[in-house]
Amino acid sequence: MTMHYQNTYWLGKKVLIGKDELDPSQPVNLLLGFHGADSTPENLLVHGNKLKIENTMLIYPEGPLDANEGLFSWWQDGPRQKESVIQFLDYTGKVVDEAHQYLQQELGNATIQTCLWGFSQGGAASLVYTLFGRHPIHKVASICGFLPDLPENKDPTSQKSSILGIYGKNDDIVPSFLADYALDAMKDMGHHLIVKGTEQGHEIKSENIHDLTAFFNS
Repeated sequence: MTMHYQNTYWLGKKVLIGKDELDPSQPVNLLLGFHGADSTPENLLVHGNKLKIENTMLIYPEGPLDANEGLFSWWQDGPRQKESVIQFLDYTGKVVDEAHQYLQQELGNATIQTCLWGFSQGGAASLVYTLFGRHPIHKVASICGFLPDLPENKDPTSQKSSILGIYGKNDDIVPSFLADYALDAMKDMGHHLIVKGTEQGHEIKSENIHDLTAFFNS
């Protein structure tokens, strides 16, 4: 499988799109990848390009918050975090809309399964959108993710997802107890969890990519 990539702009922000031949007679996976804080889509693409997932279009959007020097984040830390998370949910919902329209123009009325994955703040983003986003999410993978301050005036979705949570026991950026807490919270809200604690630090390792490939292909 050879993935072909192109750059485009949705909502005034850069998006990287990767796809091979897609079979519309089978469910098509739409897999959004969320980069970490103060980062870029290209930084996640370096790892995501190693994923070998069947019948899937990959989307790597740029975070909506400008962190300066060509870097981007998904929300703002500090006292305005809850408000910023709500803005993230609105932005990401519109990105998913754009991605669905893109696929429908190419494939017609194919069945689309929206999936998410991310690293660090991007892992957190995938969990938060699964909880509060307006699109049903089929599968989710979080590497070294956590949960930020969550909005208090939004009810979690009733849709339940399958979640793979990977965290590093030697992570000095997102301590394992924060990642573990986030995954326990997802489980308590009725989502289906596979949790894997590893000896890694705050990083994406080849074993993680192998686990993600098996998870999204299952």
